[in-house]
Amino acid sequence: MADTENKPKLSSSARRTALLGAMFLMATSAIGPGFITQTTVFTAQIGAAFAFAILASILIDVAVQMNVWRVIGVSGLRAHELGNKVLPGVGWFLAGLVFIGGVVFNIGNIAGTGLGANAMLGIEPKIGGAISAGIAIMIFVSKKAGMALDRIVVFLGAIMILLMIYVAIVAAPPVGEALKNAVLPEQIDFLIITTLVGGTVGGYITYAGAHRMLDSGVTGPDNVHEITRSSVIGILVTGLMRVLLFLAIFGVVAGGAVLTSDNMAAEAFGIAAGEIGMRVFGIVLWAAAITSVIGAAFTSVSFITTSKTPERKRNLITVAFIAGCAVAYLFLGQAPQELLIFAGAFNGLILPVGFGVLLFVAWRRRDLMHGYAYPTWLLIVGVITWFLTLFLGYTSLTGLAKLWG
Repeated sequence: MADTENKPKLSSSARRTALLGAMFLMATSAIGPGFITQTTVFTAQIGAAFAFAILASILIDVAVQMNVWRVIGVSGLRAHELGNKVLPGVGWFLAGLVFIGGVVFNIGNIAGTGLGANAMLGIEPKIGGAISAGIAIMIFVSKKAGMALDRIVVFLGAIMILLMIYVAIVAAPPVGEALKNAVLPEQIDFLIITTLVGGTVGGYITYAGAHRMLDSGVTGPDNVHEITRSSVIGILVTGLMRVLLFLAIFGVVAGGAVLTSDNMAAEAFGIAAGEIGMRVFGIVLWAAAITSVIGAAFTSVSFITTSKTPERKRNLITVAFIAGCAVAYLFLGQAPQELLIFAGAFNGLILPVGFGVLLFVAWRRRDLMHGYAYPTWLLIVGVITWFLTLFLGYTSLTGLAKLWG
């Protein structure tokens, strides 16, 4: 049964807000503290060649998200519900993978809010993380949790884009060199690409926007054009954010700066724009982290509940999820930078499983797609990308232990 069948119809304005929220939930989930950390560390390591990894992650994101949004949107079912209809138990296996990955990621996301609060206001990171987790919890205990979620991710997403444009301009990166390396890289590091892909389209991130879209009521074959348009806009927003952040960091590295501190991203923003840059970094990191906390919680819980779960109960489970991750962060005492990079690599292992299930539905289960004739070209692009995710997942397995060490 489609998730939307148990929900009241939304007004046209509420539907538009929910769709916009779905687009920005996808984008802000992909641009979390892990991505900011990864971009800084890897740009410092390989410089302009990281542009190729950015481009590769965007292209993979396009192929993955266009298929994910199309299958979930047309079927009106969540990914794990589709999995259980393909083969009983597969959906819950996927749900377990996503949930575990969501926990790992969200501990890192809360750590990111702590680092952001520290750079922004000078608050001790663990106190900042606890306060930020409390703010996220307040969103889900409100009577209009869905509307609050949509509005805050759109607002914070727009703030991040504007601030990153400012820092990218101030940093004055050699754009020509970045463009050249995007297509003709001086070096290619598959572990870096795997980690980046895992942190931007792996785990819960793959489904954040699509699952939120179901709440908007935009489902079924009749809405395929709106589903496609929404996914493409969301991908463009995500790509813009990734490119701007890379250019900001690359401008600093290309200028000869050597990043050596424990918080390399903050150091880079500070070099680019002085004291203002440090505060801007704090706002960007905190915004990226808090929206990712929200996205991870919303999506992970959507995988362990069903269409019949009352919204109030789902929100309370989400609150418990955030609280549990916050407690784990407070007691873990792990260096946030290591944890965030690990989370990206771990989630890269999850992508082939869930994406494979959705492609099978598109290929063989037209009944679940309400008779919709799935475009052959989109399926082919998806299958090619799926094989690539298998290779990246294997690379992640062989390199994960070394990365963690």
